[in-house]
Amino acid sequence: MTERVSDTVSDKDEDGEGVPAESAAGAPAVFEVLRHVASKPGLVRGATSLLKMNQAGGFDCPGCAWPEDPGHRKRTEFCENGAKAFADEATRKLIEADFFERYSIADLARQSDRWLNEQGRLTRPMIRKPGATHYTPATWFTAFELISKQLNGLADPNQAAFYTSGRTSNEAAFLWQLFVRSFGTNNMPDCSNMCHESSGTALNEVIGSGKGTVRLSDFDFADVIFVLGQNPGSNHPRMLATLEQAKKNGATIVSINPLNETGLRNFRNPQTIDGWVGKGTDLADLHVPVRINGDVALLKGLCKAILEAETKSPGTILDRDFIAKLTSDFDEFAADIVITAWDEIVAASGVPEALIREAADIAINARSTICCWAMGLTQHKNAVANIQEIINFLMLRGNLGRQGAGACPVRGHSNVQGDRTMGIWEKPDAAFLDRLGAKFKFTPPAAHGLDTVDTIHAMADGRVNVFAALGGNFMAATPDTEFTANALGNCDLTVQMSTKLNRSHVVTGKTALILPVLGRTEIDRQEGDEQFVTVENSMGMVSRSRGHLEPASESMKSEVSVIAELAEATVGGRSEVNWRKLASDYNRIRDGIAAVIPGFERFNDRLYEVESIELPHAVRDERQFITATGKARFTVHDIEPVDVPEGHFLMMTIRSHDQFNTTVYSDKDRYRGISESRMVVFMHPDDAEQGGLARGDRVTLTSHHEGSVRTMEGFSVVPYPIPLGCVATYYPETNPLIPVQHVAAGSNTPAYKSVVVSVTPE
Repeated sequence: MTERVSDTVSDKDEDGEGVPAESAAGAPAVFEVLRHVASKPGLVRGATSLLKMNQAGGFDCPGCAWPEDPGHRKRTEFCENGAKAFADEATRKLIEADFFERYSIADLARQSDRWLNEQGRLTRPMIRKPGATHYTPATWFTAFELISKQLNGLADPNQAAFYTSGRTSNEAAFLWQLFVRSFGTNNMPDCSNMCHESSGTALNEVIGSGKGTVRLSDFDFADVIFVLGQNPGSNHPRMLATLEQAKKNGATIVSINPLNETGLRNFRNPQTIDGWVGKGTDLADLHVPVRINGDVALLKGLCKAILEAETKSPGTILDRDFIAKLTSDFDEFAADIVITAWDEIVAASGVPEALIREAADIAINARSTICCWAMGLTQHKNAVANIQEIINFLMLRGNLGRQGAGACPVRGHSNVQGDRTMGIWEKPDAAFLDRLGAKFKFTPPAAHGLDTVDTIHAMADGRVNVFAALGGNFMAATPDTEFTANALGNCDLTVQMSTKLNRSHVVTGKTALILPVLGRTEIDRQEGDEQFVTVENSMGMVSRSRGHLEPASESMKSEVSVIAELAEATVGGRSEVNWRKLASDYNRIRDGIAAVIPGFERFNDRLYEVESIELPHAVRDERQFITATGKARFTVHDIEPVDVPEGHFLMMTIRSHDQFNTTVYSDKDRYRGISESRMVVFMHPDDAEQGGLARGDRVTLTSHHEGSVRTMEGFSVVPYPIPLGCVATYYPETNPLIPVQHVAAGSNTPAYKSVVVSVTPE
């Protein structure tokens, strides 16, 4: 395996925190799974259920959205992260009636997020009344009556915002957006606003679809796979098995990322003998250690090398036929690349020209190329430009709309893509609203609503007074923690539909409700009949999901049931929708989906005919681009390096293998050699030495943005192989340092991955 890490020297010779692991997964992953399953749902109960995860007739993993091959499912079709997410939801530990008597809200607020999560499943509705120090029990009737009264008392429906987590099902998401629009607003912030909104914005503008263009089977035919700004070992572990198979098929893998992550160096597949006793599989053939936020420059360098190769050998490098017939604006793009100097590219990317050319040569010699990316590209000020430069790179050699090639944004939550397909979006298109209104006999609001960042500002300004969340942990996930907390505190009412206790239950509005809902692993019975739901993975495949565990409490309701009863209480008198009837049989909801959303025709019938339904995709299926010109568009983007003053650093937030989104299971991050605390700052050894800092020294971090500062104390220095001038910290611990005003142009996604900070000794 070739590595180019001359600028990211590791100090592996030293003992202590921060020594990267040699390989990912393997036996340690299996032992971790067994430990979590034994301690939470119980070994027998847990193991039996795990064998139903991601299986036909079973439930979809509550973790990431990486697909499984319907025709070749493994008996154990799950990874360490997915098993932990399952075990966490299926825990036997319950929050009993006396819990909220023993702990005031102030007591709970002083506890860590991990402690809150470890208390177990929420089992009954709870209310925090204005001025109260404790939550007290509430009936479901009281909860729905209170919410409906508050909503219907607003002067304008736009004074409410309705958040959605990517954990919810298609059926719940569709019913949620139908209720919200029947109420009269498009204020539907969701978790996609904070992660892959930049991907959707970028792709829609240049290829006419916000979704990726590859199937899982394309990885079997790819000659080259570029993995950019992504750490699949920690965040999408099942992807490693796909990359392993691609590698065995002869594919070359290029990793482009500030950190040379363990999962892309070596993978020990725990489902093979080699994963236990062999040396595993070396995945990345080349690692390119791009500087934080140097991706536009790096990608322009790849394109420049390709265009120069075409100049030397005209007609042999570019896919001229594809470019001429199916794209626009190539000449403007090429002219910009030509005048972009290599010195500028190298300075902004932090990557030597020779290494960029080496990566470009790999693409030039490939017949088919896939580019995968995640939040390492989508959470920068210029995130939309990052993604569009990937499309530029792919189009030069015609790598869209054909086998073994294409764009692959890798979603981090199991149904975040399905939520958007179901209409969870603050900017719905007119055609969707027309179909929705025609089917359910009402006039949906046309004005665009608020996304996540806009909602935070609106709550802070007093323009939004009611905040309701369908799953998730809004308080922990969002940036600028103090600002967001104050914004939520301005609300008259906050509502959380949840399975576990989290930070959003202790940072509330004047009145707050906790509504306990079923998890994906649990049996959902409506009027005596068991229901199933559906989810959509990263590659547009929709499949059934049916829980198999008995609900943790009889007092819980399904998300669908909660939404239906809330809708009936709030808009039932002015809506022609029979909400309870829809919720009594989820087939009826799917009939509504089939009537409104293209690609879901005969939805129910098809679900009983096949395991999974592939949604149509014009680019992938027919090489058609649903843009104004009917062509894919090349774009021009300037290299705009972040201004980092002398003595400051560019910080990105990262996640460990022992967390799922905002849920952190332990301080351990064995892939990066961290075991004692997540309050660490990863620094290049030379940067640490220049600042007079040694391993373990305590430091304070201060972020700097447009004249404002935010400060956090109590970090420990960890020398680590990271580009000079860059540092990394864990998410969500350092969200207090992320300015809410610091967002991606065009998508409004918080720029968690490129924040200017100073590091000072304590």
